[in-house]
Amino acid sequence: MVKEDKATWKSNYFLKIEQLFDQYTRLFIVHADNVGSKQMQETRMALRGRGEILMGKNTMMRKAIRGSLSKHPQLEKLLPWVVGNIGFVFTSEDLSDIRDLILSNKKEAPARAGAIAPLDVFVPPGNTGQGPEKTSFFQALAIPTKITK
Repeated sequence: MVKEDKATWKSNYFLKIEQLFDQYTRLFIVHADNVGSKQMQETRMALRGRGEILMGKNTMMRKAIRGSLSKHPQLEKLLPWVVGNIGFVFTSEDLSDIRDLILSNKKEAPARAGAIAPLDVFVPPGNTGQGPEKTSFFQALAIPTKITK
């Protein structure tokens, strides 16, 4: 598979997003933080025939939206929301059905180093069952320890 040059790729992206704005009447903005490629693929397969997911660079999305404002002036409301790792889900069907379909593909993921937890994590005080040699592990996590005998 031959990769097209950057200018061609960008022009194709702008044509695709403009076509999607014309083809579909509704869209979702979805955050895709901590979403793996397998999970994204499963969501795309579940949406097949009912909608389409479009991910991309935020600056290109904003430029495409601004370019489509003459045809679709209501798109201006989207511009402040194009921040972070987001994508558009285009559909012409009922939004609640598509939302339920997307949420059915939501999965719990294990914690990764450097990732910000979506929920607060509390470690209650108490015996950890670890020996005194493991205090450096807790110190690396900025968790105060106390050795009791």
